[in-house]
Amino acid sequence: MKLLSVVIPCYNSQDYMKSCIESLLPGGDSVEILIVNDGSSDKTADIANDYADKYPAIIKTIHQDNGGHGEAINAGIRHASGLYIKVVDSDDWVDVRAYIKVLTVLERFAMDKEPVDLLVSNFVYEKEGAKYKKIMKYENVLPENKWFTWDEIGRFRKGQYLMMHSLIYRTALLRECELELPKHTFYVDNLYVTTPLPYVKSIYYLNVDFYRYFIGRSDQSVNERIMINRIDQQLKVNKLMIEQINLKSIRNSKLRQYLFNHLEIVTMISTILLIRSNSKENLQKKQALWRFIKEYDLELYHHLRYGMMGQLLSLPGRIGRIISVGVYKITQKVVGFN
Repeated sequence: MKLLSVVIPCYNSQDYMKSCIESLLPGGDSVEILIVNDGSSDKTADIANDYADKYPAIIKTIHQDNGGHGEAINAGIRHASGLYIKVVDSDDWVDVRAYIKVLTVLERFAMDKEPVDLLVSNFVYEKEGAKYKKIMKYENVLPENKWFTWDEIGRFRKGQYLMMHSLIYRTALLRECELELPKHTFYVDNLYVTTPLPYVKSIYYLNVDFYRYFIGRSDQSVNERIMINRIDQQLKVNKLMIEQINLKSIRNSKLRQYLFNHLEIVTMISTILLIRSNSKENLQKKQALWRFIKEYDLELYHHLRYGMMGQLLSLPGRIGRIISVGVYKITQKVVGFN
């Protein structure tokens, strides 16, 4: 068994996938790199095959018809042989020094009778053109360098969330919770983060800046214009989160609060994008989203609608929408997303 399986979903990634793969090679034979070619029409498949031929003990290629980011991750999970699993998008990369530290910790986990379920580390927003690089750290909320449970976590700040970039799951846990991400859908990373968390019993936080999250390509899925064009996929993920996160069934109050906060920010992003589009059709979709929440879970609706963020984004009329957009722009500056 490999120590770590790294899944690299690739779709027409010829221009940047090499940097991602090269950053992962220092893991050596303890790492399995799974390059998932998701129906690319450029030279992605050839590049993947060349790397697999050059490093047959480390790299495997999976070629499939286009199924979207989620299906590429699903394929990686199905084929993974590592004790742990990490998803690294093909336009991102990892810091080598932090990588070695991560593998050292995972080696210790592998010796335990009951390996830790989840390793958390930091990630860096590598935003093109930005002088200041925001780093998502968790030192204020998670105990460092020790095994802990949800009971021991602190309170996450607004804008401080666990993201796919910060998580390394125990592979068997993802199979136990039967994680299956939807096909042909962007923004499934929110499901990848939240769906397995109720199954996580043990956590370890390593305070290193491991993952480098690139933001800046004009065709990137988190580009605001593209997010608005793909708003139906954002709404699909938002509704799936509401259906899959059964807050009432989660006994641990700290985990329940974290999942609510994560669901809240995703719902608010959906709402503000619908407002930002400035189209009558999308304003109707905004009303439909909130109507869905109300009909599905009235208690959740009240918590979301009458919380501070919900009230700011529900101000009536054109002036209310202007205020909402202003709050969103301030949040962009503070948090650093999009």
